[in-house]
Amino acid sequence: MSATILLRSTRARRSDATSSFIQYGLIIVTLMLVLSIVKPAFSGNLGAGRLTAALAAFTKAEESSEAPEALAVEAADASPVAEPASETLRPSLKRALDYVSRRYRVAPEALVPIFEAAQSVGRESRLDPLLIIAIIGIESRFNPFAESPVGAKGLMQVMPDIHLDKVPEGAGDQPFLDPVTNIRVGVHVLEEAIRWRGSLTGGLQHYGGSPTDPETGYANKVFAEKQRIEQAARRGNGPRA
Repeated sequence: MSATILLRSTRARRSDATSSFIQYGLIIVTLMLVLSIVKPAFSGNLGAGRLTAALAAFTKAEESSEAPEALAVEAADASPVAEPASETLRPSLKRALDYVSRRYRVAPEALVPIFEAAQSVGRESRLDPLLIIAIIGIESRFNPFAESPVGAKGLMQVMPDIHLDKVPEGAGDQPFLDPVTNIRVGVHVLEEAIRWRGSLTGGLQHYGGSPTDPETGYANKVFAEKQRIEQAARRGNGPRA
C-alpha cells in the first residue's frame, strides 16, 4: 500500500512539474510575441536585454527544476539594459530651433532630433552646434531625404561612396538618410577637411567642393547663415518667411 501511495505521489509531482513547465513555456512564447510587437517603441538593447534575462532564467530553472514562482522572481530581478537618455537642448538652441522652424517652414518636432544631434556631436568635436545647423540649412534645408544630382545624401549632403568608412556600426541599411548618423558622419568629414586645409574657412571650402575658390564663397555663405541664427537666438524670435 505504501509503495502505491508513493508512486501516486511521484506521478502527481511529475504531473504538476510538467504542467508548470508547459505553462511557463507559454508565458515565454507570449513574452517573445509581445516584445516583437512593441520593439519599435523601445531601444533595441532594452527589449533584447529583458528577453535574454528571462530566457536565461527559464533555462536555469528547467535545469534545476525550480518552481515557476522562483523563476518569475529571478527574471524580474534581472537588470534591463538602460535606455539612453535624451539630449536636453540648451536655451539658446531652443530659440535657434524656433527661428529655423519659421525660416525653413519645418515643424519644430522634426527639428528636435536634428538640434539634439548637432549639440551632442558639436560638443564631442568641439565645433559650434550652430555652425553645424547652418551647414545643414545651406546643404539640405533640413530635409533628411535630400539628394543632390551627384549623389550626396541627407542633411549634410554626404557622399556615401566616399565616406562609407565613417558610418558607425549598427547604423542600419540607410545610414545616410538617418539624421543622427548623417550629422555624425558629416561633422567627421568637416573635421578632416579642417585638418587638411589648416583652418575652419579652408575646411568649409573643401567641404563645399570649392577648395580653390579665392573668394571663399561657400564658407562666407555658411558664416552668414550662422550669424543670422545666432542673432535670432539672442532675440528669441525670427522671420516667418
